Amino acid sequence: MGKKAILGAIEKNMQSIDLTNEQTIVTVKSILDPMWQWHVYAAYVFFVIIAVRIIYMLVKGIRFPNPFSANTSAKEKFQGFIYLLFYLFVIVSSITGAYLKWWNGDLKDTMETIHKWAIYWFPIFIILHFGGIWLAEKTAQKGIASKMIGGDD
Repeated sequence: MGKKAILGAIEKNMQSIDLTNEQTIVTVKSILDPMWQWHVYAAYVFFVIIAVRIIYMLVKGIRFPNPFSANTSAKEKFQGFIYLLFYLFVIVSSITGAYLKWWNGDLKDTMETIHKWAIYWFPIFIILHFGGIWLAEKTAQKGIASKMIGGDD
């Protein structure tokens, strides 16, 4: 629930109580604060998970398909392009989130707008990822989910 929705609910349901704008803003912020704390904690966890994933890929020599290679099939180019976009968006979200958390410069509105794009790109990636796993299980790469969870034997 956003601040405008909470503000509207307070104005609608508290008409009989005389609240100043400052009191209303303090109330809205007190409602939103726990949500933002969870957002920050989730961001830290997500950042650590992505960093561990990248380190693991580098150590194990795991690579996603190169979308720019002429020797790569169209399917693998699509996979590689999606992964490239995912990591790019994670980096952008991390940078914009850090800016919003620790700095308060002239770019705040722009950074906030860019940071909010994650609401759209992250669910799209999840759907594409699980759709790709499902498709792989139904076609040539049977057992791919088991290999992801349990590793190769």
